[in-house]
Amino acid sequence: MTGRTTTSRSELARLGFAELSESLERIADLEARFGPAVPLPFSGSDASWGVTADPDGALRALERLLERAPDELRPVLDDEAATERLVRLLGASVGLGEFLHRRPAEIALLLEPVTEPWSQERYTESLRAAVDGTTGEDARLRLRVRYRRHLAQIALFDVLNASPTEAFPAVAAGLADLAGAALETAVDIARREVPFPAADVAATPLAVIAMGKAGARELNYVSDVDVIFVTESTLESDADAADGARSGVGTDRAVLIATRLAIAATHAITDLAAEPALWEVDANLRPEGKDGALVRTLDSHVAYYERWAKEWEFQALLKARPIAGSADLGERYADAVAPFVWNSAKRPGFVESVQRMRERVTEHIPDAEVDRQLKLGPGGLRDVEFTVQLLQLVHGRDDESVRVRSTLEAMDALTAAGYVGRPEAARFGPDYALLRVLEHRIQLRRLQRTHLMPSDEEELRVLARSSGLAKSASALEARWRGVKLEVRGLHERLFYRPLLSAVAASDGDIVLTSDQAVDRLGAIGFADPAGALSHIRALTQGTSRRAAIQRNLLPVLLRWMAEGPAPDRALLAFRRLSDTLGESSWFLRMLRDSSGAAHSLTTVLSESAFLSGLLERFPEAVAWLDEPDTLLRPRPIESLLAEVTATTARHGDDVDGAAALVRSARRRETLRLGMAAVLGYLDVDALGPALSDVTETTLAGALTLARRDAPAGLEFGVIAMGRFGGRELGFGSDADVLYVHRAREDDLPSEQASRAAQTIVRELARLTDDAIHPFELDIDLRPEGKNGPVVRTLESYGAYYARWSLTWEAQALLRARGAVGDEQLLRDFEHLADRTRYPEHIDDQQVREVRRIKARVESERLPRGADPARHLKLGRGSLSDVEWFVQLLQLQHALTVPGLRTTSTLEALDAAAEAGLVGAEDAERLGAAWRFASRTRSALVLWSGKTTDVLPVDRVQLEGIARLMEYPPGSASQLEDDYLGVTRRARQVFEREFYGA
Repeated sequence: MTGRTTTSRSELARLGFAELSESLERIADLEARFGPAVPLPFSGSDASWGVTADPDGALRALERLLERAPDELRPVLDDEAATERLVRLLGASVGLGEFLHRRPAEIALLLEPVTEPWSQERYTESLRAAVDGTTGEDARLRLRVRYRRHLAQIALFDVLNASPTEAFPAVAAGLADLAGAALETAVDIARREVPFPAADVAATPLAVIAMGKAGARELNYVSDVDVIFVTESTLESDADAADGARSGVGTDRAVLIATRLAIAATHAITDLAAEPALWEVDANLRPEGKDGALVRTLDSHVAYYERWAKEWEFQALLKARPIAGSADLGERYADAVAPFVWNSAKRPGFVESVQRMRERVTEHIPDAEVDRQLKLGPGGLRDVEFTVQLLQLVHGRDDESVRVRSTLEAMDALTAAGYVGRPEAARFGPDYALLRVLEHRIQLRRLQRTHLMPSDEEELRVLARSSGLAKSASALEARWRGVKLEVRGLHERLFYRPLLSAVAASDGDIVLTSDQAVDRLGAIGFADPAGALSHIRALTQGTSRRAAIQRNLLPVLLRWMAEGPAPDRALLAFRRLSDTLGESSWFLRMLRDSSGAAHSLTTVLSESAFLSGLLERFPEAVAWLDEPDTLLRPRPIESLLAEVTATTARHGDDVDGAAALVRSARRRETLRLGMAAVLGYLDVDALGPALSDVTETTLAGALTLARRDAPAGLEFGVIAMGRFGGRELGFGSDADVLYVHRAREDDLPSEQASRAAQTIVRELARLTDDAIHPFELDIDLRPEGKNGPVVRTLESYGAYYARWSLTWEAQALLRARGAVGDEQLLRDFEHLADRTRYPEHIDDQQVREVRRIKARVESERLPRGADPARHLKLGRGSLSDVEWFVQLLQLQHALTVPGLRTTSTLEALDAAAEAGLVGAEDAERLGAAWRFASRTRSALVLWSGKTTDVLPVDRVQLEGIARLMEYPPGSASQLEDDYLGVTRRARQVFEREFYGA
């Protein structure tokens, strides 16, 4: 006995059993109970057991069937071919084994020869014969049992096929045709069940349009079947109904009856019943989705697509096919919507919409599932289908030969028409079929809708045996990951690389005409596709090393550019960079060897006109992208000051030359910070201090040069005010300043000191003037405003503030900070300012004055025609509201609350919340609005290259700003909603707490 057991174990292991002890016990029990008639291992049926997907599972299922239906099984077990079908089916599908257990009479299907899947017409005949004119529960039971019988036959054709990938097209088409037959039969049942006169029901047409995989005849074993329901009046005119004509139904009556028919047909397939539901009937692709009418007339559909449909809806119609119900109406629907499909690539917003459609199906995938997703994960089925559909939409407008529904047929058509190279097509077909076979076998296992590769080793082993794609779990995993990697590059190979054939010699067998290349470039978002093609030509033509490298890189770069918000800008800027850097080995090497750096470069060029312009001046800054973690970090102010000090010392005899170098350093460091902000290495809290450091450094260098000829006894200082004083600068911010001076020596007459100080101020303005990256020194916050002297002595400031200053000037001093110049003078000014900005008491009249001025600013300083809800600086709930609110608290409480004695808005807001001067929730709302407005303001400058304070209404600009703020593609409206929402909530706090409203 021991020898038998040992041999049996090794034999079972050889056949693929994993549960050796349990299976041995089960075999012994079955032999004892049923004798030699049962096809067990070691009984001559080893071949079937050795190739079935899950021998242990098949053995368990066989045991259950023998217990449930021995008589029904006997004819099968007497037939060698039928026995093989039984073992193979039970090993591949637990779900179909359970079906046979529920419905023993259907075991007889195993006695029938295995054939290719039938046509939809033949399936319909079979299902109708099974239902045999019944209704209600009986009809549902008959329909579902017969459907699953045919499903088992398709599964047998699939699992017994020596090449599952070659069998896949027939299997997928058969599943779609079987689904179509089920829908056809369900509509028949519905016509017998709905509570309307038989004549009206017969006169009401209902066409069922298949969408998605059902429409393409490439359905899965278990998949939602996407449909659209269509009806129409059968009267010559609706007026006939009023005349009593009864040969047809009017529009309203047709929609009413057809809606009930659609609902009843759906219930026949999906309702709870003695036999489980078949699949979900999903009508959410209909006009207006879940909110739209379930059934519309053909004319109503056309009117919707003409006026209201979104771009992604046209892409969805690419697969639309009449599948059940009124064939004539269905064909007319397909003919009517086809022009919308094939003209969609020329519509504004096509690219954004297509990208959004691609992403909307992936954005809700749990992070833990992304890597195991066969359908929606990177390198999955969605990537393949998206690429093929995009090529169809681009070229199908002018070439009817590519207007097909099936993915594989579309790929063949695109290849035959010369839009896809044959080598790429030869790799694509097997890759797609492999992914679909994996998807089919995973769903067949338990007849469950899933697109997840199993992570369990045993389940992977079963899948490897079921699919025949690998010998082991690890080998299957490795093969799948290799295909995923290849598919991820498919879009670039199929869509972008052929573009080069239109402008340069190509190694492939595909040559696009210029018009075809222009069509592709236009479809992916280039506003000037002909211009883009000329840039591609300039970059890739020739025999130079640069041209050769660009020919290899450009398809990938073009894809990244097209994924950005401004591909034309990115390509033009890239061409200019390439022209400037020429044959620079480091640049070409970085593009070739560092995909991360190349991707970052296209992101910067696409998202920022501001940075593209600066990069033309500093092309060598591209090298920072190769080491972003270190080279894109803000430089410490000590390092910046050391560089400026060395520059001014080294070029002491050439003031203008030294100033030019200081201005150049400012542009370079602004570029560094801009690139860091665009690529996510710098947030708004770190950006303000970093830009302020660059501004201080520039002023320090300019001041050193400006005071070269100043008297030795003259002290001079630059006081930072406003956002500069708060270290809250953004891109495009002016630098608000005050100038102060003091004579250190008694022998320096005041008039001479004043003239020298004014000379320094003039020199500062001259030396920092920059036509490339403007540097605005704003001195309007000085005493007496524009009517006051541009520079004063410290004593003059003290006398003015003590005697004449108004409340708004004290408020302005809240952000005064000594920035550049003689240290002692700067500290003395700050002490002087403290006596004014942190008063012992502020009375009600002064509070009212602050409120009055704020109201006046809102009404008078807002530009004419500007929407107060969209102005980032002066609008409702924006920067001004938050800053004025905080500054009023500082005027009232800073003397007794030390934390309020800061020039930083957010630090003061936090201190006010900690002191209980503002509620925590209110403080959070105000801080959120301030940060959001600050981020948006900088993003607007980065995007446009222009200084502006109004949130644009143009969708292209909003989209660009949204991308800079790390929103996903297609988020222009979301950005707008978020900004208006956060500022509205802040304004509510402001009005309640500032005005007392």
